[in-house]
Amino acid sequence: MSDATSMAEDFASGRSDPVQALEHTLDQAGRYAAVFISLTAERARREAEAATARWRAGQPLSVFDGVPMAWKDLFDLAGSVTTAGAAYRRNAPAALLDAPSVGLLCRAGMVSVGKTNLSELAYSGLGLNPHFGTPRSPHGVDQARIPGGSSSGSAVAVAADIVPIAMGTDTAGSIRIPAAFNGVVGYRSSCRRYSRDGVFPLAHTLDSLGPLTRSVRDALTIDDLLHGRTQTHRARPLKGQRFVLAQQDVEPAVRNNLLRAVEQLKAQGALIEERECTTFQATLELIKHHGWLGAFEAFALHEALLDSRDAEQLDPRVRRRLEAARALPASQLIHLTDARRRLQQQLIDELDGAILMSPTVAHVAPALAPLEADDELFVHTNLATLRLTMPGSLLDMPGVSLPSGRDAQGLPTGLLLSAPTGEDARLLRAALSVESVLNV
Repeated sequence: MSDATSMAEDFASGRSDPVQALEHTLDQAGRYAAVFISLTAERARREAEAATARWRAGQPLSVFDGVPMAWKDLFDLAGSVTTAGAAYRRNAPAALLDAPSVGLLCRAGMVSVGKTNLSELAYSGLGLNPHFGTPRSPHGVDQARIPGGSSSGSAVAVAADIVPIAMGTDTAGSIRIPAAFNGVVGYRSSCRRYSRDGVFPLAHTLDSLGPLTRSVRDALTIDDLLHGRTQTHRARPLKGQRFVLAQQDVEPAVRNNLLRAVEQLKAQGALIEERECTTFQATLELIKHHGWLGAFEAFALHEALLDSRDAEQLDPRVRRRLEAARALPASQLIHLTDARRRLQQQLIDELDGAILMSPTVAHVAPALAPLEADDELFVHTNLATLRLTMPGSLLDMPGVSLPSGRDAQGLPTGLLLSAPTGEDARLLRAALSVESVLNV
């Protein structure tokens, strides 16, 4: 599978064109069930034809002019319903305008092919959806495996060679988890890096946007386009780059692949300090004993829905999770908010310019069928899956999940690089360097 940068190079050389790329995308989209909630083929063909004409005239709008991409169905696309993966929103009015992020990439010439599936209301790390179906990880050759959530369709669309780039959102791990389960790159930005206007929310303090891609260089280019920049990115030498490796209790394959990556990085001169990150551990304990800030905000956002007849159409598992926050005391919310500010500053001091390295998820993608059949197993697995990404979300740490290898069954594992809030550019540069030496 080629990344978007390679695809665009083919456009520039005349080896391919955006119309051909789009037809491949639409053909592939028809081969995988439940990846898309809706396709925007008519719009995409108009955009691809215009991009082809620009490349032939030597006047592309950007380096990604004509590259096909998909959008998690939380982003408004003009003329399409934004379902948020919820049955009660099937007949909602179509969006009148593109979300600002959609508009920016459209003006860069990128081709919007449709809206991808997700956990209902983006409120699960597993990616199951009883209304629109559950997209299956393309790596589950022994049995159907979950895609991870909530950006399930976006991750599978990239991993299954449908599109090279798909946008997602991440509130507790919803980009990084499906990236790890599907063996792709997932970038969670700091919350304020991109406009969230026109994007269906879950938790205002924690919601962030970002792409799922096949390479870090593609994620860097998307970041540039969303900021109106044009840059050339090359991996810098790792010699002297500092990392703190926060090891966790994880499956053997996850640990072994992480340690192999560490040895590859050390061989290139990276300085990796293997120790407990006290701020990360303190944040894990805070969440364990005082709950999840996103639960308060998600309930406040959806309280009217929960009190309406439309609540009967919700996935019972999502509804129960939302309702669980109804009786939480306000003092708990205040404690979480105060602790969050303190821990964010503590993290800056503790890392002192280093990048935090950790497993993205403690395990590979679980089998789908048992989770569909057992509510208790679903709850337990969801918490275990989100555990290592939730601290970064609470502290608003930008994060890049990179493929770190496979287990004995060929299931992907992920390595997560994270930095203090706002340090996205430094993190992305470090991720590009790390990716350049990983042999996975």
